[in-house]
Amino acid sequence: MKKTISGIRGIFGEDLDLKDVLEFCNNFSSLIKSKKCVIGKDTRPTGSIIKETASAVLMKNGIDVYNLETAPTPVIFRESRKFGAGLVISSSHNPIEWNGMKFIIEGRGINEQELPKIIEHQEILKSKIGSEQEISSSYIEDAQKIIGKIENHPEIAIDIGGGAAKGYASDLLKNVGCNVTVLNEELSNCSRGPDPTSDELSDLSLASIKKEIGFAFDLDGDRLVIIKNGQKQTPDITLGLGVAKSLELGYKKFVLSTDTSISVEKFIKEKGGTVQRSKVGEANVIDLMLKTSSQAGGEGSSGGFILPEFNYCREGILTSGLIASMLGTSKFNEILNYMKNYFQIRDKIKIDSNFHDKIIQEINTKFSKEFSETDSLDGIKGIIDEDSWVLIRKSNTEDIIRVSAESNDKEKCKEIIKKTLDMVKNSYDKIR
Repeated sequence: MKKTISGIRGIFGEDLDLKDVLEFCNNFSSLIKSKKCVIGKDTRPTGSIIKETASAVLMKNGIDVYNLETAPTPVIFRESRKFGAGLVISSSHNPIEWNGMKFIIEGRGINEQELPKIIEHQEILKSKIGSEQEISSSYIEDAQKIIGKIENHPEIAIDIGGGAAKGYASDLLKNVGCNVTVLNEELSNCSRGPDPTSDELSDLSLASIKKEIGFAFDLDGDRLVIIKNGQKQTPDITLGLGVAKSLELGYKKFVLSTDTSISVEKFIKEKGGTVQRSKVGEANVIDLMLKTSSQAGGEGSSGGFILPEFNYCREGILTSGLIASMLGTSKFNEILNYMKNYFQIRDKIKIDSNFHDKIIQEINTKFSKEFSETDSLDGIKGIIDEDSWVLIRKSNTEDIIRVSAESNDKEKCKEIIKKTLDMVKNSYDKIR
């Protein structure tokens, strides 16, 4: 089981069970000052039983529950602003056998100070039993106001991945003026995996060849990957396009995760904007956004653009509309042409979590000797030159160590990744 600010995640029935749901939701109740909580789930088969158990615990502790049933994570985050708290039953991009819970306070995910209050046992004072009612969301109408009307009616293909974005993504894009073709609406016969950043997306690539663009969502609708001219784009491109739209809207203050492409940062600065870097993780990006009153940003690695004025989470669905509004314009082509000169590779190696810290400590020593500059904000990052870097960090969601690299030379990027993966593997073999 993984217990981080990204949420509680595990394989249901193995390292995550209903006793855990009872405990964590009981603890979460103590953080809900409004005594109101929105709840929703993605399309995983185990979602209903977890949601029903979580709802019962919240109501037992005097919390009124507002049920969205199956809904994307961004929709639940948006509605939680109205009610004061939210609970997402999902493990996002993890395999189907996984599930979990993401906790929302005042429209944002929990932070590092609040996490212990959820994972450590808390005594809850008995109070009046809460109620439950089903609600609908104004998400689509709210998003339309930001996107506006798209007059050129672009042809778009979207791949739902059998997830919770069903209905929401297609309805939003149609309402703003797009012509939409939908793939993989149902999980039962879906042709791809939950995570579009790692899947080949072959069906969407084929379907979008004669379209302006293709959009692929993950199971809970907060990640977005783009297909252009039949070719899958890196997740950093999603963020880059969101940033380009933000700059067009006049925003200047950005927060990017430390593993986001240097090309996005350079583009922002050339346009007169400022950039601060955060740890990887949606909650870390948002925490720094709130502390610095930043206007936009996100995580390149997850295809996660964040617009705080609308939502304190990665916004796959809204972002698809914002990107669609740029199709056929010079702004769209400008950021694509700028970013195509940089190459990102993200890989991972399965490592027992008990060894993560020791391995990163050992790599830190090696990086310090090899590179003129290192950054220990999140894991260890080696700055190779102004256009190249490498980062190793432990995953918040899986028993893996992630290795990311970027360079303006593709072969150099490949060599950096290979060398660093070998370094991690050798360290693991040495210490276990």
